Amino acid sequence: MSIRAVIWDVDDTLFDYTRADRAGMRLHLMAEGLLDAYDSVQQALARWREVTDGQWARFSAGEVSFEGQRRDRVRVFLGEELTDDAADAWFQRYLTHYETAWALFPDVLPVLDALAASHRHAVLSNSSIHVQDRKLRVLGVHDRFEAILCAAELGVSKPEAGAFHAACAALDLAPHEVAYVGDHPEIDGRGAAQAGLLSVWIDRDGVYTGDDGPGGPHRIASLSELPALLGADTRFGAPSTFG
Repeated sequence: MSIRAVIWDVDDTLFDYTRADRAGMRLHLMAEGLLDAYDSVQQALARWREVTDGQWARFSAGEVSFEGQRRDRVRVFLGEELTDDAADAWFQRYLTHYETAWALFPDVLPVLDALAASHRHAVLSNSSIHVQDRKLRVLGVHDRFEAILCAAELGVSKPEAGAFHAACAALDLAPHEVAYVGDHPEIDGRGAAQAGLLSVWIDRDGVYTGDDGPGGPHRIASLSELPALLGADTRFGAPSTFG
């Protein structure tokens, strides 16, 4: 049966999260006078990303709430036992800088336009609806999606099959009728494949060097390759050369 819908990850798939996070945190650390504690800006940003990844893993595993992982990111990064209010205030000051750098990847609008008539669209994110709903509105693409589902509200996170199946159910489609596009080879790529969806891993940076994508995902380097992979009749070019 043909693919009838595409479910999308948001951060580092549609939205250039890594660039925005680095730009925002750099400005924030300068404003807070915290860069002197590090040998370089790059070292400080690498430490923030390390802490972020660790706390997101705890949230994905159900060990901490969405708000809790934000607060713990601040506490671990600063090495201080802050109150919830103090941690929230620090994180909010960071968000002010982070949001000034928000942007879609340049291949996003062209592919959404190309697939608008042929496929339905939804979002599944390991974040919260409060965060992603607002983000998609600010970026001007909120109305492109029939449904927006997030782990904080679902109570289940990718790569668990239940998260992918909930998104399919929101569209009233079976998993084999749906493609999932995401940037993480395990959480998105392997998770979607094992849940029975057509899994498409967007590997913009070429981080995987093997012959085949892990666990079954189709690997693409740009979203411009997606319409051909889905068999859509669009203006985009040749099918992906990746497995």
